Amino acid sequence: MNQTVGSSPPQLALETFGSVHCIYPMRAPLLTLGILAFLIGILWIGQGTGLVNWPKSSFMISQMQWAYYGAALAALGVGLMGLALVRR
Repeated sequence: MNQTVGSSPPQLALETFGSVHCIYPMRAPLLTLGILAFLIGILWIGQGTGLVNWPKSSFMISQMQWAYYGAALAALGVGLMGLALVRR
């Protein structure tokens, strides 16, 4: 395994049959964080709008501010997923 020199962002290169395949070490963590942020954001939107009443004792149920926070978090999650999948 060779590490390429002078490239930005840092990447690892594996040589197979004369071609170079790049592996970005932050792709999986960014994708995981993006999916998690998106799912939590969707949950917060559901709780804030009153569509999801779980857990029953949650202070977030029917509180529209949490729907807005959820929308922002879901948008951040989509951005992180896009960043992870578009990076080459």
